[in-house]
Parts: sequence; structure tokens; C-alpha cells
Amino acid sequence: MPRRLAPRVLAALARRYGDFASAEDAVQEALLSAATQWPARGVPERPDGWLITVAARRLTGQLRGETARRRRTERWAALTPPQELVAPPADAADPGAADDTLTLLVLCCHPSLAPPARIVLTLRAVGGLTTAEIARAFLLPEPTMAQRVSRAKQRVRAAGARFAPPPERERERAERYRSVPHVLYLIFNEGYTATGPELTRGGLTGEAIRLTRMVRRLLPEDGEVAGLLALMVLTDARRPARTGPDGALVPLAEQDRARWDRAAIAEGLALIGHTLAHAPVGPYQPQAAIAAVHAEAERAEDTDWPQVVGVYEVLRALAPSPVVTLNHAVALAMARGPRAGLALPESVVDDPRLTRHHRLYAVRAHLLELVGELAAARAEFQAAARLTTSLPKQRYLRRRAARIEHAGE
Repeated sequence: MPRRLAPRVLAALARRYGDFASAEDAVQEALLSAATQWPARGVPERPDGWLITVAARRLTGQLRGETARRRRTERWAALTPPQELVAPPADAADPGAADDTLTLLVLCCHPSLAPPARIVLTLRAVGGLTTAEIARAFLLPEPTMAQRVSRAKQRVRAAGARFAPPPERERERAERYRSVPHVLYLIFNEGYTATGPELTRGGLTGEAIRLTRMVRRLLPEDGEVAGLLALMVLTDARRPARTGPDGALVPLAEQDRARWDRAAIAEGLALIGHTLAHAPVGPYQPQAAIAAVHAEAERAEDTDWPQVVGVYEVLRALAPSPVVTLNHAVALAMARGPRAGLALPESVVDDPRLTRHHRLYAVRAHLLELVGELAAARAEFQAAARLTTSLPKQRYLRRRAARIEHAGE
């Protein structure tokens, strides 16, 4: 719950004090306090008010300790006491009401920031992700990402950016939203394949979908936003079947497709069909098209793998990345045989972004198992299990390695 409330709490402080960077630091400290105190004392009746009170006190104390800002601190002390700072209730009856989370989204995409800085700052402020989670999303070391977050907040402060509603002019608004889809994509991915003991975090995936719907209402002709929304709803439709009764990971090929959300699939298919016909193609439309191919197959063996291979070729031309290459390898193996897929991972084996990422080893293990190189496959599964930060994935990969070992006995 604390992370879900973070954008609202940050918005309340940023609106009152005007210093986004300091407010964000204070909110992070309040979230840490909640994580340590709420399990023992219980969740407060007004958790958002509790977080705002704690964050405001931390912020006020920090400002009092900065002699260069003494006059500002004295002026703030004359304002309403922090404990009276409360988040306004959401008005569900007014869908056009200003949304603090969206306003934060626009602030984090300030023109003074380079696109990578906009992304990491939004993940922190709007998505509520920790620096470690953001680092994993970007395949970067945590200290490197911590520096990026710090520099981004310093740049926002230096630019004098304020907490304010989205710009009215269409061209400026479109520019500010240019990097938003990638931010929301990363938030969704962190929720769909979470770190830690659970495979998914429904709150993060739900928030990413909610924000993407909101952005699409603002930019209805943007094909990338529509493609991203299609990708999200088609992928999330499979979530009920991704885990077994014991919480174990169930891979796509083994999922009970009767448990997939058919309403979400219908929405996603309509979205991707429309945007492919009416908008320029960007990186998200092909990914959504691949998800649509899987969604349309009643059984795993009905999947049109040659079509998936063709779409991955388009995606590699539009947005090449080592992860796309690995996924393309799996599709090739399914369409043309495992040896056809094995050649591709070798092209990215030395990529520094993947040397500590479990996906490389898991794909190689799967393909090696298919060609009968069982000892090598077992070693790769074990390496992948050591590297993943998802406990369900770790258990799944270890079971795959153990299955190979028992098969050879």
C-alpha cells in the first residue's frame, strides 16, 4: 500500500513546498518508516495522511538544517502545520478531474531532462520503484542508477520546474509525453515479473495500465501509446494462469488458456488491429502483435511461430536490443528447430548488459535441452537460477535443472 500512495503523497508535498527534489527524498524516508512501523502497529486509518505528515516533518527538519535556506524555512513555518496537510480525496464521479499522478508524470518528463533521466525519475516518483529495481530494469549496476536519479532531481531543481497541470499547447504536451511510454513499459514489466518472493505485483501492472489509458486519452492519435496499451492488456490477460496453486511459475506453453482474461484479450486485439492500420509503426506495436498471436492460439501448439519470427525481425530492425534477440531466438527455435535458435544467443553472449542477467542463460539452457546437450543445459539452468532475483523463477529454473539431472540417472 505505501508505494501505491507515494505519487499522491509526493504531489501534496510538491504542491505545498514547491521543491520537488527535496519532497521526493522526504517521501522515500516516509515510505521506509511505513515499511518498518505499519507491520507492527497496523495500517493507520488515513495512510495517505500519515505518510504526508511524516514526510512533511522530515522535509521541514531538513530545510531547517540548511542555513542557506533559513529565510525560506521561516516563511514555511508560518504556513499551515504539516500535520494538517492532507491529500484531497479522489473524485471518482468526475473522470475529467485533475490527477496528481499525471501531473507528476509530466513534471518528471520536464524538457530540461534528457530522456533517460525522465525515465528513471518517473519510475521513482510515479511508479514508486526503488533504485535497485530501476537498475535491474535497465540492466545497470545500482550505484550507477543511484547517480542518475540524483542528477535528475538536481536538474529539475536547477530548471526551476514546478508542480503544475500538464501544458495546454498540443505540441508542447506531445513533446513532454514523448518518453512517457517507455517509463510506463518498465513499470509494467517490474509488476508483471517482480523481484522478490512473488511473481507479479498487481498494483504495479494495474497502475501502469491506468496511467497508459490516461495518456491515451490525452494523445488519442499516438500509435505508440495505443500499441503499448494493447501490449499491456494482452500480456496482463495471461496473469491468472501464470502461477499454479502453490504460487509456482507456469510457463506460457503450459498455461491453462481457459483462465486467460478474454475481455482483456478482446480489448487488446481491437487496439492493436486499429493502430497497425492507422498509425506509423514503432517498437510497441510489434510487441503487441506478438502478444496477439499468442492470445489467438487456442492451444500452445496452434501458435503461428513463423508469423512471430517475422514480427521479431521487424522489431529487431526498429528497436534492436539483446533481450529482443533472445526472444527472437526462442521463436526461431519453435519455427525452424532449436539449432536455428542457438546461433542468435551467441551474438549477444558478450554484451555487458546481459552478463549478469538470468535471461541469457535461461534461453541457452532451454535450447541446449531441446538439442539434447543435457549437461550443458543443466549448467545453464543453474546459472540462470543463481542470477534471477525472482524467487518463483529461481525455483522454476532449479526444477528444470533437477529434471535434467534425474533424466540422466
